[in-house]
Amino acid sequence: MKLKTLLGDYPNTRALKSGQVKSEHLQFDFAAEKTVNKAFKRVVREVEFDVAELAIATFLQAKAYGKPLVLLPVGIRAYAQTTPLWVRGILQNEYGVDLDRVKWVTFEDPHVAEYREPDAVERAAAGKKARDMLLEGELDAAILSEQRDAGETRIQPLIADAPAAAQAWYRKHGVVPINHMVVVKQSLSESDPAAVAEVYRLLAESKAAAGLPKAGEIDGFTFGVEACRKALEMAIHFAVQQRLIPKPLTVDELFDDHTRKLGR
Repeated sequence: MKLKTLLGDYPNTRALKSGQVKSEHLQFDFAAEKTVNKAFKRVVREVEFDVAELAIATFLQAKAYGKPLVLLPVGIRAYAQTTPLWVRGILQNEYGVDLDRVKWVTFEDPHVAEYREPDAVERAAAGKKARDMLLEGELDAAILSEQRDAGETRIQPLIADAPAAAQAWYRKHGVVPINHMVVVKQSLSESDPAAVAEVYRLLAESKAAAGLPKAGEIDGFTFGVEACRKALEMAIHFAVQQRLIPKPLTVDELFDDHTRKLGR
């Protein structure tokens, strides 16, 4: 069976994408996407891929609006405080920021077409970039993916010692904020659960081939429902608080009867 697949290039996916880890039963037709999040609309709007990496906030919205996708208990990318969902949630719940008093400026429309942004959200003019708007005083603060340039004094981190704060937050909650996970088409899980189990096995083997997690390091690429449960519960809580989804979901609702058993 050949599966149309969207996966980024990471240490934990390298062995699978290079063919070092392979299956006698499955082949993967990997999409040629250098920046996988550019294809997330195709994942949820066209349901184009049999297997796909997807941002957890986008998946929660997709699930809330009935998209035929099922979560695998596999974290592909996991970093502390990287996505707006986690940043806003941490600012609100740890620092008491009233999110409704903030004007949120965005630069693209939501991946899930049915979602309507709150009134406090406005779109930046075409061609604008967050970093430039911050430097020019059009924004007071910004969630930026790139590091601050050496010697740049006009931009300062909102949290002075972010690495120490991240470690303290982890010690308090025992959660690594999940960025991207893996989803499969609901029809594939229903028609061929053995193929889905094989995808899970191959991803786990690819992670092991990368030697992850390194000795003494926090495991940022969790496998299994229970290993992901606390992070997913927190992501759902934040998504409800921020009105990203219309009502709470349970962790078990994100999976089906087949994917819920993986990793046990």
